[in-house]
Amino acid sequence: MYKNIFFFVVLLLTTTSSFSGDFKGAKRIKFLNYPDCIELKNSAGTTAVLSHHVGGRVLSYRKNNKESLFIADNEREWKPDGSKKPSSAGRFDIGPEYLIPKRKELWSGKWTSTIIGPRSARLESKESKDAGIRLIREFILDEKSSHLICKQTMENTSNKVQRWCHWGRMFAIHGGIGIVPLTPEHKRFPKGYIMMRGRDEMLILPEDPMIRKRGNFLEILGPPSEPKLGFDSFAGWFAYQMPNDLAFVKTYKTFPDRLYGEIAGLTLSIWYPNKDWVPACELEPIGPMEEMEPGQKASFTENWFLVDNPFPDEGEQIDLSSLESKINKLHN
Repeated sequence: MYKNIFFFVVLLLTTTSSFSGDFKGAKRIKFLNYPDCIELKNSAGTTAVLSHHVGGRVLSYRKNNKESLFIADNEREWKPDGSKKPSSAGRFDIGPEYLIPKRKELWSGKWTSTIIGPRSARLESKESKDAGIRLIREFILDEKSSHLICKQTMENTSNKVQRWCHWGRMFAIHGGIGIVPLTPEHKRFPKGYIMMRGRDEMLILPEDPMIRKRGNFLEILGPPSEPKLGFDSFAGWFAYQMPNDLAFVKTYKTFPDRLYGEIAGLTLSIWYPNKDWVPACELEPIGPMEEMEPGQKASFTENWFLVDNPFPDEGEQIDLSSLESKINKLHN
């Protein structure tokens, strides 16, 4: 009998969302004004801080104390009351942007958080009745590098088919340079990108002094004349060179033969909000449309890296071939 009780207790603990086991490189901390965040940390000097208080987010992702995420000042004023909740830093979402209904349980609701292994954690949302979905986000920090696996899973909690996609919406620090590799074999946009003007106009032949083509890459040197850019690249990676001599790199799978549900079929978007509002850059990988029967799940994984790479001095340029070589070695 005692043996059965013991196993029941173990099972209960391991399935309770608030359980935080004693695992190396994972612990509960207070970050800003958020209690009980989960810190993932390794011997390579990389730290990620996860929060379940306002959506399931990454509040900090840093290497050798160099921060990569933009954290708004009002994050420090968060309180567990009914006031409007701030939401900056490492955000994730589902789309398509112009089709997805309101989903406050997913975007700004209170989630649960669990430490599930060494340098590993899971964040889980409540169900969004509007979208018919609940979300599970799992994070694993590599033991010896900056590699942070960010896996988002959509679960259809409704009684009908749901069709949604992954939409990354992470805010990086301001002042960086975006690098997007082009894939001519999949080219649909004449210049490799389109520019959004407002919410209902797309420029398919944009001209902007802050965007240039160099070799097989597009470089976004700073905020363009219109804040949102969309890309048709299927390279499966892009980079954001930050002023602190780190390149934020995201890698992910792309699917040229599948449907991408954004209006222009985007695989990636970069958005520069009004600088007086949010001095940041939003880096947005977009996944293909997933058709889920009731009870089915679909996942998309972003791999994050912080790569040592110098920010160019005035009058100089990023060595794109050197950066590409570093990126090609990340998964080796």
